[in-house]
Amino acid sequence: MLRLLLVALMSLLPLRVAAAEEIVAGLSQARVAITADFSGTDILIFGAVKRIAPAPIEPPLGVIITVAGPPQTITVRRKDRRMGIWVNADSRAIGNVPSFYAVTSSGPLDQLLAPDADARYHISAPQFIPAGTDTYFGDALLRIREDEGAFKLTPGGVSLDEDTLFRTAITLPANLTEGLYTTRIFLTRGGQVIDSYATSINVSMVGIERLTFNLATDQPLIYGLLCVAIAVFAGWGAATVFRLIRG
Repeated sequence: MLRLLLVALMSLLPLRVAAAEEIVAGLSQARVAITADFSGTDILIFGAVKRIAPAPIEPPLGVIITVAGPPQTITVRRKDRRMGIWVNADSRAIGNVPSFYAVTSSGPLDQLLAPDADARYHISAPQFIPAGTDTYFGDALLRIREDEGAFKLTPGGVSLDEDTLFRTAITLPANLTEGLYTTRIFLTRGGQVIDSYATSINVSMVGIERLTFNLATDQPLIYGLLCVAIAVFAGWGAATVFRLIRG
């Protein structure tokens, strides 16, 4: 009986050591301001692994970092050729899809993350496709978002030094959606997540962009009249300048 108890305790030892590894992380900036000349920005994500015991040699440590933009509903359409013309034959609205999603890791994702852990923590992009979604529409959504640069997978993009220090840079594009961008960091061993850390990046418009957006959203009639007035004034001004040049 004592021998069986010792064997059981020995089998649990690697799990106890792994659970003692914790993430200490930070961001180069926690707020991104969208201005008139905003062309995208890089977010540096860095950190270290805090331990209360020596790190196990096997299985190797992995680091996975994700950045997800505000969720939105995306409509995916299926085109069909009818009477020689391509038309929209069917469509599906897929909800809770991140407006932007980036995954970067210290190695190939399929080697660092087991399918059951991926399903539990929703790490890879396919995990955002709701269960029961037609395969055609799910695959089309992933392909379209990847082509647009809204979904990015960068295996090997995380630098891991001596199984302790890690860092990466995530490029946020110019066409960002306002809101909170959730940043998650996962430590893995043997395909399982042993610790996770989450924080957020606040993306918001400032200056004239914020004023214009609020006016168009809250006062569309005034916004429309203002646009017409500006167009009329610009046309009148151009005509006046042209007459002065000719005269």
